Amino acid sequence: MDGIVHFTELPCSDSQHKIGVARLDNAASLNALTFDMLIELKQRLEIWQEDDDLICVLLEGEGQKAFCAGGDVRTMHNVMRDQSPQQIQTFCSTYFTVEYQCDYLIHTYCKPIIAWGEGIVMGGGMGLYMGSSHKVVTPTSRLAMPEITIGLYPDVGGTWFLNRLEDGIGLFLGLTGAMVNATDALSIHLADHLVLPEHKSTLIEQLQIADWTCVDDTYEVVTELLENFAEELNDRHPESQLKPLYPKIEEACRADSLLQVVDGIMAIKGDSQWLRTAQSNLKLGSPISAHLCYQQITKHSHLSLADCFRLELSLSVRCSLEGEFREGVRARLIDKDGEPDWKYTSIALVDDDFIEHMYTSLWSESEHPLAQLGHY
Repeated sequence: MDGIVHFTELPCSDSQHKIGVARLDNAASLNALTFDMLIELKQRLEIWQEDDDLICVLLEGEGQKAFCAGGDVRTMHNVMRDQSPQQIQTFCSTYFTVEYQCDYLIHTYCKPIIAWGEGIVMGGGMGLYMGSSHKVVTPTSRLAMPEITIGLYPDVGGTWFLNRLEDGIGLFLGLTGAMVNATDALSIHLADHLVLPEHKSTLIEQLQIADWTCVDDTYEVVTELLENFAEELNDRHPESQLKPLYPKIEEACRADSLLQVVDGIMAIKGDSQWLRTAQSNLKLGSPISAHLCYQQITKHSHLSLADCFRLELSLSVRCSLEGEFREGVRARLIDKDGEPDWKYTSIALVDDDFIEHMYTSLWSESEHPLAQLGHY
């Protein structure tokens, strides 16, 4: 998979400061993140963080179809299919380590990062997006964590950000992989600002002409600039799909067990295609993924951000070794037959000991590849 990240430093009118722009460019794969792209992005963000003249970062995707549709799961599939377990573990440990380091860096960045979430924002794209200080959607944005459809689970910090949504919403989104439009993304706090696509160039111009020499709070200035565009939306908000169902979703996800939650979600009545798709994703998705997601939300909400990524790294590598992830990618993205042969035929049949094994760390605390992340 080809892919590159383009970096630009735009001068500001005060002749001292500048704006960093990072553009993900892998348009043929909806800007999916290759290993090299993650390395490039992480290294440049680290450089920009130390540059006192650089005020803020705009993170965007090439084209209008997608900000970023996820990680390079096709390459992972090929490794999982063709390599030995040790080689799989080495490759996937290396890829996910860099990805989660990059996500963590964005979450803890010391300067504003504007994520321009136009089009599709999914999976690994959500990892970059959710860590940004200013999360922008446009009327065409669609956000999702659809890992249940490919035998993974909501990683890239999902253990952190799904647990910080309103009651039931994080669990519902993880179990169903449901797409969230711009209106709903704002209402459930997955996004911060709704801006029209044509206003991106104006935003950049305003960032460049702002007098940063007398600014005490750069975050506040960026927020004010983005809020000013709200007046020009002209009723271009997509119709809410999730919010009308929120009471039913909350009730279903309040149940005492995964089986009861699933039964509750499947019993929600409605005539929207959005709801039918969400229920179908849950019904046809990986039973193992459903159990992993349920434990993320019910047992690990107390973890720090760093510990969330440490938990997820081991879990992601185990998913790569156990075969479910490989089979899901094969069925959905490689052969596209839509008929994954899951390890268990239903959620009720999943072995609790197997899930406990999946959540057992591959490394000791001191040897963990993300041991140095910090404690935020």
